[in-house]
Amino acid sequence: MFVRRRNTALRGPLSVKRQALRWGASAVEFAIVAPVFFMMIIGFIEFGRALMVKQVLVNASRVGARQAITTGATAANVASSTTSYASSVAVNNVVVTTSPNPATAAPGTMITVTTSVGYNQVSWLPAPWFLGGKTLSASSTMRKEGFN
Repeated sequence: MFVRRRNTALRGPLSVKRQALRWGASAVEFAIVAPVFFMMIIGFIEFGRALMVKQVLVNASRVGARQAITTGATAANVASSTTSYASSVAVNNVVVTTSPNPATAAPGTMITVTTSVGYNQVSWLPAPWFLGGKTLSASSTMRKEGFN
């Protein structure tokens, strides 16, 4: 009686050919998914950095507004306190605008302090592609202290 043998070259649990095919399929899948995955990770990091810088600008404008509403405050004092707060948390090159001038503002006048910085100056990436060229800004408004 003749027994026909099956070809067992492709049937083993981890045959060499099957394993090579699986590795090849995994490499192709990784080549397709990896660029998208890494772009998403870089985008998340860049967006997180933008949110952090935005919050620093909000806090710095509040610090500046608190300085601006005190009696005897000047625009130079406001700018100094605002930029020193921002630079203490590693956000440099902040532009501070105070309107109206706290030195000449009458008591009860609303004073607005605006802080802004270009995202290119604070990004961790050498060439930010997600928010490159954008300007992040924040402002706070408070009432000038004192009596007439």
